[in-house]
Amino acid sequence: MTTHDTAPDLPDMPEPRVREFTAHSIGGGLALLLGLIGLLGGIGMIVSATAVSGGGAKAALIVGGIVVAIAAFLAMCGLNMVAPGEARVVQLFGRYRGTIRQDGLRWVNPLTSRTKISTRVRNHETAVLKVNDAYGNPIELAAVVVWKVQDTAQATFEVDDYFEFVSTQTEAAVRHIAIEYPYDAHDEGGLSLRGNAEEITEKLAVELHARVEAAGVQIIESRFTHLAYAPEIASAMLQRQQAGAVVAARRQIVDGAVGMVEAALARITEQDIVELDSERKAAMVSNLMVVLCGDRSVQPVLNTGTLYQ
Repeated sequence: MTTHDTAPDLPDMPEPRVREFTAHSIGGGLALLLGLIGLLGGIGMIVSATAVSGGGAKAALIVGGIVVAIAAFLAMCGLNMVAPGEARVVQLFGRYRGTIRQDGLRWVNPLTSRTKISTRVRNHETAVLKVNDAYGNPIELAAVVVWKVQDTAQATFEVDDYFEFVSTQTEAAVRHIAIEYPYDAHDEGGLSLRGNAEEITEKLAVELHARVEAAGVQIIESRFTHLAYAPEIASAMLQRQQAGAVVAARRQIVDGAVGMVEAALARITEQDIVELDSERKAAMVSNLMVVLCGDRSVQPVLNTGTLYQ
């Protein structure tokens, strides 16, 4: 199987039709003060109408007071309390008129509608998904994604429900990454879900960003929280991993034993301790390899005769 070191196939999402910009608003303290003055002025006009004797003047004061009070009340309906980590998406007769991100008391046109949207950092953890990896082995995996709304206009108008959109696209990205890479790479240099977690999570973040960018969502971080073989093959794969570990350990033991035997023969020859012919060297090498590579304690055999008996 070829190594998967190329970038994953990214989805082709549509370009956003609207982007966030700042809505025109003024400080809510001044608007509240003016509204209260207008409301009190209207009530004062109505009350003062009782002291007027003329019928026409009294009616004019009452009507004027009612109009001023209603106008002041309607103007105060444009006040908005914006908390830190929140924003208000402003619409006027269906048209997007900007976003209020400045926290505190703000005033906008009272005829507009203001939709509250959270800009706080959020976590989304997927359920444990069962998929097949690149080799067709069933595996289980789950991931957690840290995200926040970056463009409130896109989050409001480009998708129906941005929270559900992020949830669905996260699951789709996790499934796509899982089928692109194996759980364990059989060939050297190939990426695997277990052996190259950092590289795979980076690719997951890139794909997630491409999927949710149309909704105005920023992916801050993504990590796998669960990764394992499915229960039906977990036992067989564990035996395979154990066998691989045993083979690797044996290979290291043999490499070390060969080096020790080579060093022993070289030292015997260098110091002229004993002269060995080819047959005796082969026997010595065989005995040393058995002693060094065996997994059990050896039983020494004492030779009471000559070297060749």
